Amino acid sequence: MRKDVLIAGFGGQGVLLAGNLLSYAAIDEGKNVSYFPAYGVEKRGGSATCTVVIADGAVGSPVVGQPSVLVVLNQASLERFGARVRPGGVLIVNSSLVDVSALGRTDIEIVSVPMNEIATDLGDPRMVNMVALGAYVALTDAVKLPSLAAALSQALPERNHKFIPANVKAIETGAEAARAKKEA
Repeated sequence: MRKDVLIAGFGGQGVLLAGNLLSYAAIDEGKNVSYFPAYGVEKRGGSATCTVVIADGAVGSPVVGQPSVLVVLNQASLERFGARVRPGGVLIVNSSLVDVSALGRTDIEIVSVPMNEIATDLGDPRMVNMVALGAYVALTDAVKLPSLAAALSQALPERNHKFIPANVKAIETGAEAARAKKEA
């Protein structure tokens, strides 16, 4: 088994935390993981991406030129990375902020989830990353949802552990939304 994902958005959307959490969950499941974050010099609003490769065997490189799954949280990320998705791959889109109509790809599966709306409805618009991660896991089975919930205590600083139940709810809601879109 080998799964790879590129998560892309802007600084402040929690892209790096999402990748870090996914990595911890995979490690806790006994899988090999490579986590490769990249971000602009700006504190908020600049580009933020991370690549996570999960495998049963050795992970050769953290660099993935054509990811099998791309999670985009903003329009600029779609424009920059949308063409890179491997044919037959999956594009998971934050339809709250991203319009895929100009992408012109028919060789990939596109799953649109209104991540910002879901996070806001749950009471915290900052949880868009957890909604996205739930959607990713529901569509790929890269890790189990309970593993993500358990790994939150490793990925979040102790001062933020009080937010773990809300994050778990956001992950579960993102997973439900992605499953519903896939079945539709």
